[in-house]
Amino acid sequence: MSEKSAKKEAMKRLREERKGWITKAAAAVKTQKKERKAILACLEKNPATVPEIAETTGIPSHRVIWFVAALKKYGELVEDGQDGSYFRYALVAPKETADEQACSAA
Repeated sequence: MSEKSAKKEAMKRLREERKGWITKAAAAVKTQKKERKAILACLEKNPATVPEIAETTGIPSHRVIWFVAALKKYGELVEDGQDGSYFRYALVAPKETADEQACSAA
């Protein structure tokens, strides 16, 4: 058996061994994308607290907090006041591109 065919066979076995893990990982990514999209859609309407987002989307609060923290870290959400002991979160307005700025200046 040549070195090339041995490597091919090893990769084939590795893929087969990890098939279950790959399927689980793909399903987790799909769920995360769906949840992120639902949270952003919820916040498009009005700023909301974590419990409000959880109630509206049906996503558990502990997962909403995880997404809110990530979205805030990467500049997609900001705190927008407080409602009791909860912060309200709002989407950050998209920045204008250079072309849009040039058009609005003209």
